[in-house]
Amino acid sequence: MKYDYLIVGAGLFGAVFAREAKCRGKKVIAVDRRPNIAGNVYTEEIEGINVHKYGAHIFHTDNKTVWNYVNGFAEFNRYTNSPVANYKGELYSLPFNMYTFNKMWGVTAPDEAEAKIAEQRKAAGIGEPKNLEEQAISLVGTDIYEKLIKGYTQKQWGRPCTELPSFIIKRLPVRFTFDNNYFNAKYQGIPVGGYTNMVEKMLSGVEVKTNCDYLENKNDLNKQAEKIIFTGAIDEYYGYKFGALEYRSVRFETEVLNKPNFQGNAVVNYTDAETPYTRIIEHKFFEFGAQPKTVISREYSSEWKKGDEPYYPVNNEKNNNLYLRYKTLAEKEDKVIFGGRLGEYKYYDMDKVIESALAAAHKLLG
Repeated sequence: MKYDYLIVGAGLFGAVFAREAKCRGKKVIAVDRRPNIAGNVYTEEIEGINVHKYGAHIFHTDNKTVWNYVNGFAEFNRYTNSPVANYKGELYSLPFNMYTFNKMWGVTAPDEAEAKIAEQRKAAGIGEPKNLEEQAISLVGTDIYEKLIKGYTQKQWGRPCTELPSFIIKRLPVRFTFDNNYFNAKYQGIPVGGYTNMVEKMLSGVEVKTNCDYLENKNDLNKQAEKIIFTGAIDEYYGYKFGALEYRSVRFETEVLNKPNFQGNAVVNYTDAETPYTRIIEHKFFEFGAQPKTVISREYSSEWKKGDEPYYPVNNEKNNNLYLRYKTLAEKEDKVIFGGRLGEYKYYDMDKVIESALAAAHKLLG
């Protein structure tokens, strides 16, 4: 055995675990089927702009330990996520706050906005919300649901809102103040110089092989290490023996524009059903860029199929039950430990991925 740990996937979970193992004197190698490290947080420089190749990633956390940890590998700027919603040319502030309510209804006081929502909730006859549609109307009323939630959500998930669980919308803040900071977290920002540099520092001194597909070379690679940390898709690891778990995938159309400013904001969501993409990202604004050109990415959500990149687990009852069957197999493994968004079939924010990796390192390494 050449290594104590073989880490499959050089994204955040793999990089953090690799760092912790190396710091404890373990021999570690990380492999990744992609040509680059950093997983979905990978950023590449185009026209002097750090482009989030696999979608926008804004770091936010309430966990001071995690915040201090990532600041050991990068300096974070003061970026605050304040998206704009575009509904057929009408612009609204996100998350839902007094600016949104004023634009929608002309109200100027919190009690007026609350009364309007209560009136629409009552008219819809909603008691205990049973699905995303009912939860959304209960939270913000019918008008906002119809303009700013329904079309966007159905594009994002490829399913009617009546078929989606209510917890999805609960993540979105609703405020009766003029605070348009999307996240409630105490700490927030973007690493100066991009995420790739941060992950590179985490992996400093660790042997890394990119363009290396673990599942195609499983037998040979397993012989080289005592333990395997697997951060790929758990159903793929087991050859989809019980069937494939469902994900939403995302396709990006990225374009360099010969102008300094395309939309005036890092994130603009297109909430009507007719616009085929869900949002446009203007990457330079994540780092307050003043470059003469700009880079934008349009995001198109789609149902995942084998060969696509899996992004968002579809955590409905059917898929969660299927995942439990794979998890039962995983718990019987004595050499392989599963972790991360794909390994645990769980929607993780970045801070939760790091928390989980640190916890796994503490458990396995002491």
